[in-house]
Amino acid sequence: MAVALLVGWVLGLVWPVLSIVLALALGRWLWQMRRLLGWLADPSQEPPEALGFWGDLYDRLYALQRKAQEREGELKSRLNYLQDSLSSMHDGAVMVTYGGAIEWSNDAAQRLLGLRYPADRGQALLNLVRLPAFYRYYIAGAFDDPLQVRMQGEREQVLQFAVTLFGNGDRLVFVRDVTKEAHLEQMRRDFVGNVSHELRTPLTVIKGYLEMILASAQQLEPRFRRPLEQMSQQTDRMESLLKDLLWLSRLESVRTQSRRERVDVALLLQELVIELHTLYPERSLELTVDTGQKVAGDYRELHSAVSNLILNAFKYSPDDTSVTVLWRQHDSELLLSVQDRGIGIDAVHLPRLTERFYRVDDSRSSATGGTGLGLAIVKHVAAGHLAELRIVSTPGKGSTFTLAFRC
Repeated sequence: MAVALLVGWVLGLVWPVLSIVLALALGRWLWQMRRLLGWLADPSQEPPEALGFWGDLYDRLYALQRKAQEREGELKSRLNYLQDSLSSMHDGAVMVTYGGAIEWSNDAAQRLLGLRYPADRGQALLNLVRLPAFYRYYIAGAFDDPLQVRMQGEREQVLQFAVTLFGNGDRLVFVRDVTKEAHLEQMRRDFVGNVSHELRTPLTVIKGYLEMILASAQQLEPRFRRPLEQMSQQTDRMESLLKDLLWLSRLESVRTQSRRERVDVALLLQELVIELHTLYPERSLELTVDTGQKVAGDYRELHSAVSNLILNAFKYSPDDTSVTVLWRQHDSELLLSVQDRGIGIDAVHLPRLTERFYRVDDSRSSATGGTGLGLAIVKHVAAGHLAELRIVSTPGKGSTFTLAFRC
């Protein structure tokens, strides 16, 4: 422009020369912009050659394009690797977008859930997998524990669902056929229940004869009396064990269903305290009720769970200490706590306390006469009521067992 002004001033034609130069400059810019648009429409071509500002612009855009292509290639490679890995799995896998649409599924998912890929791509997963239990599980968004669904058809099938979150709210749904495992577990439960039931009859006969013999203890020689008393004690212990096994088998065999009965927990606790005061008059039991809320559940099962917690507190705390039972509401939870001031439990044992027959100390457990099934029963009752069993314990200071129910 400066040169145009100078030439125009020398020739005395400032405006004509300036207008011509501006027209040429504008034409060049329009030409370069057309080249730019043409290249952007087909980035696979090499960028146009140019000098100055336009050359620098082409170079920078080309560098950004190369980086984007490299990143896209890397992401595509990872996605292909992931899909290849999932495709080789025996378990079904479905990639679902944030909005719930199917993005991808492997052959196993198509076989187990009746999906079709890529025909079902973009379809809502919940519209194609019509299982009420899975619908509630997926909508709730609580994926800490897997979901088992029993499907009826020509043959009974049990599917297990697990969901993992990734990306910006996307979900990866895994599905397994656990029919064999479920059948084996059912066989185990049936075996335990049947054996426990069958053992009750001979045990009742043995116990009856022992009681009859011990009723005339004065006529027995001292060397026979002590063994018979020990046999009677072990018979009582075996009877308690069989009762717990049968009750636990019943809890395990009852399938999860909606609880329609509203249980007045405060009244249940008051009745339970009276019962235990009658059975254990020497023990101190304190009850605090801070809420009148009821829970949806089974009265008998809740009675069993709470009585097991209180009896455990009695067994593992000194006779001169008290056991506290508290029923309260905290935020969106209803909490039933049983606190003792006993020996406490080391943290290493806490994860396994609810296992059947797990012993923190074999000698101590034998001394208390426990069956080793109490906390297993509590755990199953909690699971059946969609509650959580929480355990806090400090060795030498005591333990607190809490059943947390949803409001």
